[in-house]
Amino acid sequence: MMKIILIISALLSGMLLSACSSVMSHTGGKEGTYPGTRASSTMLSDDDTSVATKSLVALDMPFTAILDTLLLPWDLFRKDNSLKSRVEQSEKASLATDSIIPPAPMPTH
Repeated sequence: MMKIILIISALLSGMLLSACSSVMSHTGGKEGTYPGTRASSTMLSDDDTSVATKSLVALDMPFTAILDTLLLPWDLFRKDNSLKSRVEQSEKASLATDSIIPPAPMPTH
């Protein structure tokens, strides 16, 4: 009986903790496909991430990839309307305009 309770609790906690990167990326307004998997791989390659965090990310990465695959149709058709996305689009438009019409130099006294 104790083994069954242990197995069930391990499965439930695994389900609750799995695909964290995918869930966070999809609720955070990131565009593109496989945002959770990309975030996990970035954390794994980052030198500032601790070894303990990297091990958790490595354990979570297969579940994140599975959830990102299941959410792929959503990622292909959704439009990000977050504030960050609108600022990035505005900056890209500004850079495109500045490359065609450079801004005037600042006056010096």
